[in-house]
Amino acid sequence: MESTINIENVVASTKLAEEFDLIKIESELEGAEYNKEKFPGLVYRVKAPRAAFLIFTSGKVVCTGAKNVEDVRTVITNMAQTLKSIGFEDVNLSPEIHVQNIVASADLKTDLNLNAIALGLGLENIEYEPEQFPGLVYRIKVPKVVVLIFSSGKLVVTGGKSPEECEEGVKIVRAQLENLGLL
Repeated sequence: MESTINIENVVASTKLAEEFDLIKIESELEGAEYNKEKFPGLVYRVKAPRAAFLIFTSGKVVCTGAKNVEDVRTVITNMAQTLKSIGFEDVNLSPEIHVQNIVASADLKTDLNLNAIALGLGLENIEYEPEQFPGLVYRIKVPKVVVLIFSSGKLVVTGGKSPEECEEGVKIVRAQLENLGLL
């Protein structure tokens, strides 16, 4: 039985210009929030596809909240066009986009014994302190992802740069638990 991942969040960054006047952007875009004393960037949320932007005076932009990589490309392209339409002539309309992190979830659809898993996977690869956090933290070297394993059989994968890396992290956990007779 293959587990499939659900992407919960994609975080990506890009550079849309050499600089931005955040006060101008805040005045032109409805719902934009900029308070330099609280945070050095402007926060702007879009609804379709749903995402949030952090826009900085340096021209750098962080996009978060998208549910897939294609949506990231769509909303960043739309954001660039929006910025151009409000007077930022030097906006890059086809910027290089870097996925920084993907958070995904999966379900092994069975209860798990985290104490046995902690011993089986080896204490050098895991963190498990049930008094502090109810999940087991498993760091995988290749691909470089972290998998949170919960006794309910639910998994959270973070640190992946692509959906395939997240899927591979789940496959590794599944295979290792099967090899240990714990699945």
